[in-house]
Amino acid sequence: MASPNISFDTLPASIRKPGKYFEFNTKLAVRTLPANVQRMCIVAQGTAEGSQPTLTPVEVFSDEEARTLFGTGSLAHLMVRAAITANPYLRLTVVTVPGDAAGVAATGTVTLTGTSAGIGVVNLTIGAQLLQVAAALGDTAAAVADALAAKVNANRTLPVTAAAANGVVTLTARNKGETGNGITLACSLAVNGLAMELSAMAGGAVDPDIAPGLTAVFADGHDIIAVPYSGQAQLTALRSHLDAVSHALEQRGAIGVYAHTGTLAQATTLAGQINSGRITCALLPGTASPAWVVAAAYAAVIAGEEDPARPLNTLALPPVAVPPVPKRLSRMEQESALYNGVTPLEVGPGEVVQIVRAITTYTRDPQGIEDIALLDLTTIRTLDYVRTACRERISLRFPREKLTTRTAAKVRSELIDVLYKLEELEIVEEVKANLPALIVERDSQDPNRLDAAIPADVVNGLHVFAGRIDLLL
Repeated sequence: MASPNISFDTLPASIRKPGKYFEFNTKLAVRTLPANVQRMCIVAQGTAEGSQPTLTPVEVFSDEEARTLFGTGSLAHLMVRAAITANPYLRLTVVTVPGDAAGVAATGTVTLTGTSAGIGVVNLTIGAQLLQVAAALGDTAAAVADALAAKVNANRTLPVTAAAANGVVTLTARNKGETGNGITLACSLAVNGLAMELSAMAGGAVDPDIAPGLTAVFADGHDIIAVPYSGQAQLTALRSHLDAVSHALEQRGAIGVYAHTGTLAQATTLAGQINSGRITCALLPGTASPAWVVAAAYAAVIAGEEDPARPLNTLALPPVAVPPVPKRLSRMEQESALYNGVTPLEVGPGEVVQIVRAITTYTRDPQGIEDIALLDLTTIRTLDYVRTACRERISLRFPREKLTTRTAAKVRSELIDVLYKLEELEIVEEVKANLPALIVERDSQDPNRLDAAIPADVVNGLHVFAGRIDLLL
């Protein structure tokens, strides 16, 4: 290099042959911020019917493709179905995990007795799906049960299979594990001479270990990972994975999503056990949709918002069934959820399930002190994006830079430009006021290292407006 201010990558300083030589420099070409397209990953069980090997990630683009790859009615299939319904333009990868060897499938029964003395319809609701079979005059309970089982098995979007014997329809979850206990059942009939009795899904035990599935996608760089499980062991594995891929040395920031359809107390207790700024739990008690459908829809809607700082309030989750009015969270229950690391869902206009406010399960720091630093899901998503923007700019501008006093000044200048562009998009704010805190300096121990402190005053969401109305007479 013969010039104090200009460096060449391909033109050596030792040229002696006369000529006019030019090289192309593309390091300064990109002056914008990077795109923030969100990639989602589902980690769940398939069935033996599926063609895709377990622990092998694959991109999925349709419900029918998922059915073929992971098996009809499997957790993976139904989560893909829910996710694509909520966000048709989703970039989605799925990795299936094998069931635990000790796993037990949940079962439920519908018991029919008597003989039809008229004409009517038998109704069975599995999750949010209604199945109906006709009962003709003289039909026995066994005949109606056979027809009902055939109806169940003909449906390609149910999480259960059915078998009928002597008027009893036994429903068995397609996937083994405790998750199957969350499949809701309801039945009714209006046929003279026939009676029906229902036993809820129960007995499912031992959900699979999702750690191998997470390991399989460790290097893929997904932004959102949704799981159908709400056991502490599975969520702890998810938390460990997210902490690992988002670590400063890996820098592939991601969040995890799960859902709960039980009670508020159960949800808040579990959230307290997880306490992660990278995991969010959606709560919707009483819905007929299984928790994995809620989780997949919630994750897909998050993925649809590429602005990391923009709140998700009021966004709808189309495939999720509306719970009955008595089961819906009251205002104070929603407040309790938001104070205890749980994202409440509510029913909005048009009887559509929607997000109240998306928060993480993080409520306390390592000392056990209440901490709102990572309360809103937008905070960690914004920090991840700021890190990506700064890293990519430095990588583009200084791929082979020498470390001199001038280098630190140039790096600081690029970081300032990135921050101002982030401010223009309302992702961070008060950049000018925080510039004195932007420090770029040589490391005291490593002569080849440059250190930086980058202030990021992330933009907060407008969640609460308080006004006082003064009466004047």
